Amino acid sequence: MADSHAKMTQATPQEVIISVVAGLFAPLLAIFLIVMLVLSIQDNHKPDTTSEAAQKATLARIKPVAQLAALDANAPKVEKSGQEVYAAVCAACHAAGALGAPKFENTGDWGSRLGQGYDTLVKHAIEGIRQMPPRGGGDLSDEEVARAVVYMANSAGASFKAPEAAAPAAAAPATAGKPDPAKGKIAYEANCAVCHASGVAGAPKLGDKAAWDARVGQGYATLYSHALNGIRGMPAKGGNASLPEADLANAVGYLFVEAGGKL
Repeated sequence: MADSHAKMTQATPQEVIISVVAGLFAPLLAIFLIVMLVLSIQDNHKPDTTSEAAQKATLARIKPVAQLAALDANAPKVEKSGQEVYAAVCAACHAAGALGAPKFENTGDWGSRLGQGYDTLVKHAIEGIRQMPPRGGGDLSDEEVARAVVYMANSAGASFKAPEAAAPAAAAPATAGKPDPAKGKIAYEANCAVCHASGVAGAPKLGDKAAWDARVGQGYATLYSHALNGIRGMPAKGGNASLPEADLANAVGYLFVEAGGKL
């Protein structure tokens, strides 16, 4: 009886394999169906690219993490044109119409706004309105903002006139009062004579009125500016960066007077 029972319960290798495969089939099928269900749900949920929140998220995502700019604090500010301001600051929103900004060249978007007039549009751009921050979030002068407004408005059919850049003011000496030619002679001999005594590199010679005539006609302030900042072959401060501006002013005054100029 025992031998008969053993023969009845003993399984063949093929039967074992079939049993294992059959046991795995059900959980594998269940996993497959779950995966297909998840993929189907994801396909039905497309990314939101139109809402205000989505546009804000996009702008934040593409914004640089940090910006590094090497600036000369003493350099004069160069005013940007309307097109330059638009490209650098305004296009981020106005090119695509993000956050409700009127699109560039879209007459439909700009129609009612143009009816408000130049002064109102510039005021809104400077102070900010609705989603737009003051000056578009940029470090811009009033004139630069106005030029950008004119550039965008005119692209949509307006005929506004952009404010012109102010003429640069004549350079003036940093020292108070008139230069002292007597003290300037000492500064000249220590710093300027190496070129101006013999006319090296085209430098006008001391006392050569013919060489100085056109220069004297430019005025002392202009000559001082040239000496301070450098011009053509002459380096700034004659190549002596540590030269005090008061000494430089006196040296220029000395050269100016020796050439026939009057302070």
